[in-house]
Amino acid sequence: MKKNEKAIVVFSGGQDSTTCLFWALEHFTEVVAVTFDYNQRHAIEIECAKAITDDLQIEHHILDMTLLNQLAPNALTRSNIAVKNGEDGALPSTFVPGRNLLFLSFAGILAYQIGARHIITGVCETDFSGYPDCRDQFIKSLNVTLNLSMERPFVIHTPLMWLNKAETWAMADDFGKLDYVRNKTLTCYNGIIADGCGECPACELRMQGLNHYLQEKMS
Repeated sequence: MKKNEKAIVVFSGGQDSTTCLFWALEHFTEVVAVTFDYNQRHAIEIECAKAITDDLQIEHHILDMTLLNQLAPNALTRSNIAVKNGEDGALPSTFVPGRNLLFLSFAGILAYQIGARHIITGVCETDFSGYPDCRDQFIKSLNVTLNLSMERPFVIHTPLMWLNKAETWAMADDFGKLDYVRNKTLTCYNGIIADGCGECPACELRMQGLNHYLQEKMS
């Protein structure tokens, strides 16, 4: 049974956040999405997010976070920095310092204004690529901080926290939305919707997970 409460989903239009959007629609009676424009390299994700929320008729807020681009030069904010995995314990070049800290903080501010208690994000510690702001410990810490800062009983939900990519595809399939997520979302760092470029780290992880899930489903 759905909770008769309002929820806000941090929404990029990618596989993970779209799966979380469907998760939220299953659990709450009113769902709102928020997308952040930080002049990202794959800015088409904002158009993708808008197309999905329009299609699902979900209230959608797009917030200007371009200051983050100025403060955090990396592969997602600079076209002249190559997308590559971290080596010898270093973080990937796609790590944007403070991104989830700021996104969830501003999502909390928006939640305060619109009367939403629940905040949903698609961060995942299983496939988190070494990003420290995708860890469960960080989310729990920030949840306490948001509650103290605004005297609101916010609950940050992380439906994908302990799932690998194959299990995330399985969740979308359980909602009857596997084809929707596969064909309408943008995960690719090079800005190609659906199966993407097939070469960047995000596409490789996404496709490996999909292939693994489909093989398991057929066996």
